Amino acid sequence: MTDTATRGPLRAVVFDFYGTIAWHGEAAASPYATVFSRHGYRLDEAVEADYFATYDGIEHAEHSTSEAVYESWVRGRLAGLARTCGVRDDDLEPLVDALRSQDVAPVIPYPDAAPTLGALRRRGFRIGVCSNWGWGLDRSIEQAGLGPLIDAAVTSARVGARKPHRVIYEAITGALGVSATETLFVGDSFHPDVTGPLSLGMRAVHVWREDPDSARRPPPLPAAASRVRSVGELLGWPLLATPAAAGPSGDGLR
Repeated sequence: MTDTATRGPLRAVVFDFYGTIAWHGEAAASPYATVFSRHGYRLDEAVEADYFATYDGIEHAEHSTSEAVYESWVRGRLAGLARTCGVRDDDLEPLVDALRSQDVAPVIPYPDAAPTLGALRRRGFRIGVCSNWGWGLDRSIEQAGLGPLIDAAVTSARVGARKPHRVIYEAITGALGVSATETLFVGDSFHPDVTGPLSLGMRAVHVWREDPDSARRPPPLPAAASRVRSVGELLGWPLLATPAAAGPSGDGLR
């Protein structure tokens, strides 16, 4: 980080959830593509990327009035993706069911997630999670065993806006009782977790876990951001050695 002196100390560290501190414990291949393949169809990587890009950054408060309303909206989105890939009407509902099962499948924490969150909380930082995730983010966090290490969590499903929309970032900083300039955002998705937070005055870290079997390369970083190979690397940063406000955080996920 290059702007420590000019921007002041941090009080909170906010993490993306899936792909940053938790995952399904499978290979890096797209879980959606795997589901399509099992049903005899192909999900092209570019089509999948376009699907997620279409919804990133949007407000959807009208679809977040209840869990049932939100679920209906998500299923409609997935059905549209399936039709784009040529899925026949008879196969549509079973494939969407399988995609939703994948979305709510149990997750596991990355090995360095709990040690990192725990160490940062002991240093006095407030720890948050901000995720483009479903209605049951709190359940997924608890199931991964990370609940006691997190002070507040917000999900796009309940907030009604997806990263990089400013509403969801404001929801997590409000829940933690900090300002954007007192917050470091950490995540593996470039625009939702790097350029979005930077636009609000947060500092940002891009998590890029290298896959030796992949030809993918990380995008160039903005000057105000940094990159790590795992969240555990954060513990060695001088910027995170001592927070602005001494003392422990709260008592876990609320």
